[in-house]
Amino acid sequence: MNADRRALFLDIDGTLLEHQAHPEAVAVDDALRALLWDVSLRLDGALALITGRTIAMADRLFLPLELPIAGIYGLEMRMRPGEPVERALEPEALSAVIERLSGRFAQVEGVYFERKGPVLAIHIRAAPEMMGEVMAAAEEALPDLGEGYRILAGNAGLELVPLAGVKAAAIERFMDAAPFAGRRPVFIGDDTSDESGFDYVNGAGGLSIRVKPAGPTAARATLPDVAAVREWLGEV
Repeated sequence: MNADRRALFLDIDGTLLEHQAHPEAVAVDDALRALLWDVSLRLDGALALITGRTIAMADRLFLPLELPIAGIYGLEMRMRPGEPVERALEPEALSAVIERLSGRFAQVEGVYFERKGPVLAIHIRAAPEMMGEVMAAAEEALPDLGEGYRILAGNAGLELVPLAGVKAAAIERFMDAAPFAGRRPVFIGDDTSDESGFDYVNGAGGLSIRVKPAGPTAARATLPDVAAVREWLGEV
């Protein structure tokens, strides 16, 4: 595949950065900023971040680098650097669920609630033994959010996510706009939330890559770890 004609989409956590017990504990080094900037220039700007994080949090990590980005699974979007962010708010029904669940697990060490507008992430990387109880509580709360929500289980917790929040839709939206349009999409991710993106890229004749897959995946290729992703990017 001619590198110059790629449209490159990158997950953040577990792909560009190693996972940490707390989402605020990660840090972006200058070498990664420089690498992403160089690759973006090589691709004429056709590089975007596709993440479950909010755009505000991702921007704080990568500052002063600003890239096209889909935050919280495409529920927030910035199509081009410098443009306003399309933001999404926390609905009242989700606020009520968050208050109830956070109260239930308030005394449990290692369980962390992250409010991301219309998405609730419950992190248990520091308390993996809690996955069953947290999942049961989320399933109990799900009907209170109506039919527009689903539970998305990941490598280290779960999220309550609107059905509209899928990475495939975010990638497709980028692919309909300059400078991504007309290129072959490449998507690198590491988690179950990235599988819809892999499906879309496969259907578009592109390249899907999953980092350190722990089970079945739609990705056509794999990389063993974050270091290998950086090496791959350096070869672009």
